[in-house]
Amino acid sequence: MPHRIVVLDGYTLTSAKPGEAVPSGEPGEPGEPGEPGWGVLESLGELTVYDRTGPGDVVERAKGASIVLTNKTPLPGEVIAALPGLKHIGVLATGVNVVDLSAARAAGVTVTNIPGYSGSAVAQHVFALLLELTNRVAAHDRAVHDGAWSGCADFCFTLGSITELAGKTLGIVGAGDIGRRVAKIGDALGMDILVSSRTERELDVAARWTGLDGLFEQADVVTLHCPLTDETQHMVNDRRLSFMKPSSYLINTARGALIDEPALALALNEGRIAGAGLDVLSIEPPGADNPLLSAPRCIITPHNAWAAREARRRLMAIAAENVRGFLLGQSINQVSQ
Repeated sequence: MPHRIVVLDGYTLTSAKPGEAVPSGEPGEPGEPGEPGWGVLESLGELTVYDRTGPGDVVERAKGASIVLTNKTPLPGEVIAALPGLKHIGVLATGVNVVDLSAARAAGVTVTNIPGYSGSAVAQHVFALLLELTNRVAAHDRAVHDGAWSGCADFCFTLGSITELAGKTLGIVGAGDIGRRVAKIGDALGMDILVSSRTERELDVAARWTGLDGLFEQADVVTLHCPLTDETQHMVNDRRLSFMKPSSYLINTARGALIDEPALALALNEGRIAGAGLDVLSIEPPGADNPLLSAPRCIITPHNAWAAREARRRLMAIAAENVRGFLLGQSINQVSQ
């Protein structure tokens, strides 16, 4: 009998359903039927894909499945305990904080994740956010299309100061795959690289290592690339924000809860830092009352730094290899529990 595989929230990876033909030509994007299709996982068992699953529906939908794949749908201890047939949880992301790892270990359930699939895409997004803050490309584009250039007496105009990154200090929190890629791009732009991490690793570029408080004090740009843990939650708080230069920028493409959002909103409203670029928030999607939505000089993208077409293809391929490895009794990308 084939293993039953249930995907709890497949929509953001691809809205193509099992058995649906992937159209030829230009691939689809999230929200459109298209690649990466689910065929590679379909070949490994009896596959059911749900676009989204609410907390109250997880047990019913996963009942009888030996393999459950989730991206952001939580699998707390009580859910794992209610699924005695569950043998493998595959997280369709790198971070695994949606799974109660202690409960999984106690139940004999293996947990895997998807490391390294979106490093290039996320590093690219870091600088998309940063360059928007320093060069204000979108604001200038809007001004041009609104007629400001056509009615200008001079050959050019600016909406405010433009900042050159060469010679500035890029402070990177976390020296994993993405942090190292960000360091290389920053170095290519002529930035001085400053790193704070639990362990010092060899980087491809010249860098200085420092403690976390020292990084916030010295950096012109602080960018976060560390996991969300009890120790890192709200690591960016009012105290550390007070260390930052008024001309400095904060970038977060890791996890929203790394930042105390009211504290950041206050710092922005009071002009204590120059701006923030965020791809993640503590609650996603955010409530209308999130103070960062109305904070000045705060650019927010909807947690899509990972979603480049190439990265999603990679994610699907690794997810399938994780499942195949589990079925063959091999440990591939198993998370330490």
